[in-house]
Amino acid sequence: MVRRNPNAGTTLLEVLVVLAIIAMIAALAAPRLMDSFGRAKGQAAEIQLVNVDAALQLYYLDVGSYPTEAEGLGALLEAPSTGEGWQGPYLDQSNLMDPWSRAWIYHQPGSNGRFDLMSLGRDGQPGGNNEDADISR
Repeated sequence: MVRRNPNAGTTLLEVLVVLAIIAMIAALAAPRLMDSFGRAKGQAAEIQLVNVDAALQLYYLDVGSYPTEAEGLGALLEAPSTGEGWQGPYLDQSNLMDPWSRAWIYHQPGSNGRFDLMSLGRDGQPGGNNEDADISR
């Protein structure tokens, strides 16, 4: 049986082997982790979209109309000049940006009714799949 000197440290080779194992584990885990972050941002966008929609509904109940496209979603934070009955703010400033730090796209009247509210996803371009997909209500 070989006795090891208690004062001996690790060798460079042992350190390199451990670093190589850590690098392999990180290389295998990183894509899954990044995919999870992307899905989380998409889910956060959907939740924020519901919050902005609810704030617009509260605004409508107080004022009797939705903010015009010129007033935009800023009307949920500060009373517009035409906002008689406004009792906001209806939303936090942080909810005016999607998870990719872009302003929500708001059109009033909308193409399918009262208003359109959307985010263009991670790439900021219309269309796309997965993280790049548009999220709208």
